[in-house]
Amino acid sequence: MAGVGNTIIMTFCAMITGIALGVLAAIMRMSDNPVLRSISVGYIWLFRGTPALLQLLLWFNLALIFPAIGIPGLWSIRTVDVMTPFVAALLGLGIQQGAYTAEVVRAGLLSIDKGQMEAAQSIGMTKLRATLKIVLPQAMRVIVPPIGNETIGMVKLTSLASVIQYSEVLKNVEDIYYVNSRVIELLIVAAIWYMIVVTVLSIAQIYIERHFSKGWGRRDVSAQQTANQALVGEVS
Repeated sequence: MAGVGNTIIMTFCAMITGIALGVLAAIMRMSDNPVLRSISVGYIWLFRGTPALLQLLLWFNLALIFPAIGIPGLWSIRTVDVMTPFVAALLGLGIQQGAYTAEVVRAGLLSIDKGQMEAAQSIGMTKLRATLKIVLPQAMRVIVPPIGNETIGMVKLTSLASVIQYSEVLKNVEDIYYVNSRVIELLIVAAIWYMIVVTVLSIAQIYIERHFSKGWGRRDVSAQQTANQALVGEVS
């Protein structure tokens, strides 16, 4: 049960990190600034191009390269004390998730008609503010389903953290069956718990998608009304 709790905690922490990084990277990639675009493209290229397990191992063994972190001469702390299994798993899974989420968010933003951005800028809104207040809320209908699927995938992806000794479901199951030798029985128990968590998240995803899909049966009218309301609010 402790492993189930740790799996859920890691799933949500990694997804929150990934969503935050993904939104930031998507906005940077769509920026007019070539430096920001280059940073975003490089980030996505690097962390989508390397396996999650490799990234977990790199973070967990960071102390081999940097024995201490801090400001030389002022303060420092041993890297091994900072890079615990939880922190290493969070960085490894969260940062990689951000690279995938960035493309999902970018696709959602591109699905909104350019006229929305042009109308917002015509009343003096900056491109960043228009993206956050006009375009992104409308894009949520497109963004939420794949993010929900990635959250479910993250539940299972946390099992990789057992390699770096993070006490999630699979790691705890292994610890138990090394003692009592009931390998198959405990693996089935782990599978059942994964299925329970995934089922709960799947049900939650359905309701979240319904919430963001309200009023989209008449897409053109609803989108225009949403934009108009936001723009009127900005003008007033």
